[in-house]
Amino acid sequence: MTDRAYIDTSALAKWYVREARSDDVEEWIRARAPVFVCGLTIVEMRSLLARRRREGMLDPDAERRVLATFESDLRDGHLVRTPWPGDTLFDAANSLIARCAAPLRTLDALQLAAALASGCRRFATADGVQADAAVELGLDVSRFHG
Repeated sequence: MTDRAYIDTSALAKWYVREARSDDVEEWIRARAPVFVCGLTIVEMRSLLARRRREGMLDPDAERRVLATFESDLRDGHLVRTPWPGDTLFDAANSLIARCAAPLRTLDALQLAAALASGCRRFATADGVQADAAVELGLDVSRFHG
């Protein structure tokens, strides 16, 4: 594996929306940029921002600004979108759920499968269960929960 770094949506959201551990995520990203994401990250980020708007945590203008910055980071190469290899990734995620002692959820397993498929050695997440599974898989994990 290379020294590539993959960031899960749970940690990446802290880069765009100020919350606990945002400074730590910013430091992690800056030290490893560019970092990898996948198409699932793009869908999850859009869903997260819409949910926070609906819950009153973001106003519509802030949601649009954050989304525009996120899309700009993708276009400008600060975030590298790894190819989504279709059914192969679903098979890999299924295998990870069977292989890991950690009780992986579907989307968390897909994010881990995408990280492994893109040759990333480092993985960042704000999800404790996903972090435990990533350690099981031999990834160098940065945890940003709490």
